[in-house]
Amino acid sequence: MSTAMNFSSKSFTPRPPDKGAFPLDHFGECSAFKERFMECLRQSGYESAACRQSALAYLECRMDRQLMANEPLEKLGFKDLINEKSEEKPKKP
Repeated sequence: MSTAMNFSSKSFTPRPPDKGAFPLDHFGECSAFKERFMECLRQSGYESAACRQSALAYLECRMDRQLMANEPLEKLGFKDLINEKSEEKPKKP
């Protein structure tokens, strides 16, 4: 009766994250945005949907400072917030 498992038959091959590695914010360039987002989460009872504007601002800060790859905000799930921004801007005659 052998209850030992044979791990040599299958090997685990680690793979990198889908979005790749990104540098940490060592210089605190986006810490104010992060703190606003974290404060919003605390005030909303950690309901992330209530803090999407703060999350958007934080991600834009990271992208602007090359702390993460530039991604279209629509692809990150902020399409509705982008549409709201464009509707708020007055149109030129």
